[in-house]
Amino acid sequence: MAITEPFDKHLDEYEKWFDDNRFVFLSELEAIRSVLPKTGKGVEIGVGSGIFASKLGIDQGCDPSDIMLHKAIERGINAVKGIAENLPYQNQSFDFALMVTTICFVDDPEQSYKEIYRILKQHGHLIVGFVDRESPVGKEYLKIKDKSVFYKDARFFSNLEINSLLTRNGFNINQTVQTIFKPLSEVKEIQHPENGYKKGSFVIIKAIKNG
Repeated sequence: MAITEPFDKHLDEYEKWFDDNRFVFLSELEAIRSVLPKTGKGVEIGVGSGIFASKLGIDQGCDPSDIMLHKAIERGINAVKGIAENLPYQNQSFDFALMVTTICFVDDPEQSYKEIYRILKQHGHLIVGFVDRESPVGKEYLKIKDKSVFYKDARFFSNLEINSLLTRNGFNINQTVQTIFKPLSEVKEIQHPENGYKKGSFVIIKAIKNG
């Protein structure tokens, strides 16, 4: 069952995080933009309140949380209810799909990537943004996981685990970039993305649909 309760009950707290960590958010946006296709029809899986999609020019999205969907629609997103494991879209509907920190909340990561593969056109792209479990921020999140409203039931992944999930489900890794090179409280300006992983706590993988 999709994890929606913390997002349904704590929308204001969720939104406030992006205000309190403005430069973290702006850094993540810049890193995603650096790999996001410039053209084509895109969708955000786990669109939430639409805060990423609305800034990145993505006007389609799905999410299991009714409260989040309402906020996303307010932001101009054509947001519909759905889970990653059973997406409400036809085969080969999109040129690219975006998932930002969504993979840690799905019940079945394998099925989620199979579904995204299904809805992407031939040679379509999947962009996955996540907090690397083995990074400084990832390790800090793990320490406070049981006390966190949002991450209590989350499952964190390492970069290598995400790579393996993608390749097992029909994707080839095209590019990996990273950002957030300090503790969140110390990020006071935009941290520009760098290629690779290990240094940055927020990692973005761009993968292409194989075949």
